[in-house]
Amino acid sequence: MLYTIGDLHLSFGADKPMDVFGAEWENHAEKLRENFKAVSPEDTTVIAGDMTWGMSLNDCLEDFRFIHELPGKKIILKGNHDFWWSTASKAMSFFREHGLDSIEILNNNCFFYGETALCGTRGWFCPRENASDQDKKIMAREVQRLETSLKAAGEAERKIVFLHYPPFYGKYYSDEMVELLHRYGVRECYYGHIHGAGRLLAFEGEADGVSYRLISADHVGFKPVRVI
Repeated sequence: MLYTIGDLHLSFGADKPMDVFGAEWENHAEKLRENFKAVSPEDTTVIAGDMTWGMSLNDCLEDFRFIHELPGKKIILKGNHDFWWSTASKAMSFFREHGLDSIEILNNNCFFYGETALCGTRGWFCPRENASDQDKKIMAREVQRLETSLKAAGEAERKIVFLHYPPFYGKYYSDEMVELLHRYGVRECYYGHIHGAGRLLAFEGEADGVSYRLISADHVGFKPVRVI
């Protein structure tokens, strides 16, 4: 089976207790460990960013060991709090060096689950009005990365997109991201990033033929969501 979840916010190597964000985050790593027992070694889970609070790969080693020891294959993508990220190739070298071979990275590429293409990128928030040049630059890069991922899917009939940032949220709407979903025939989009009371503004459901779902860990009860 294919699962997904986002925003694990692990901190075995950093002083960042998550229970300051609410009682539901108490012992959340143990909740994740317990809930992942539903996942089998043959399954795959896409983790949609914000895996760890560590500032460097070495700081994150225990967090990635935790992720590696969860059942099945894990495909991860970058979140806004993944400060350890420099390049995907450096991260993959680090994972292989430390025997974390159940982890792969979704970045300017795609993976296949059977005949289904798994595509995605981090995304970004870039307001339509008064956006900074830096935000515009980051957004343009993320749009390009998503298109590169979708092109890598080739002629796959079913394409699923995983993002860290939602393509729209409240009054915010990314025309570029949504246009790509429509142009490449994507019908399912999963995203994270949104927590707490902000979840009330997150859209879940179908819009113009695309189904959207928020899968940040606290929103889904720290349980991986079955996709296929």
